Amino acid sequence: MNWQEVCADPNLQDLPYKIELNQWGQIVMSPVKVYHSILQWEIQRRIYDLLGRGKVVPECAVRTREGTKVADVAWISDYLFEKVRDETECSSAPEICVEVVSASNTKAEMQTKRDLYFEAGAKEVWICDNNGIVEFYTVEGKSECSQLLPGFPRKIEM
Repeated sequence: MNWQEVCADPNLQDLPYKIELNQWGQIVMSPVKVYHSILQWEIQRRIYDLLGRGKVVPECAVRTREGTKVADVAWISDYLFEKVRDETECSSAPEICVEVVSASNTKAEMQTKRDLYFEAGAKEVWICDNNGIVEFYTVEGKSECSQLLPGFPRKIEM
């Protein structure tokens, strides 16, 4: 199965889970809790408030070598948006991809997703834990703050 088929399948439209595809085209479902949605919203809002340009995208599908991954939040520059706006999934990762860790996520899974987003072209990947602590990564490794958005807080208060 590919991402276009997932998007077109009426049986998959109203699932109460976040879905992604693995490298074999199989659907992977992850349930989320209320805190996850709140953190996701707070991150979106802060990016929008601080940048005021580009597009802040919730649940952004990104094509990777291991299937379609869905960043909980992404920021796409106006330049990249013009390239991906009509795609079913982003052929190039947004400049910032953010993952909010769910109870079902493992550290290894987050590291793999981080690597996949970088391979697909992301400039930064942020990982937010369930306490609102945000870790910032560039292709060089962990960073004290976002290089693209230095004013972004290291802790999200709910």
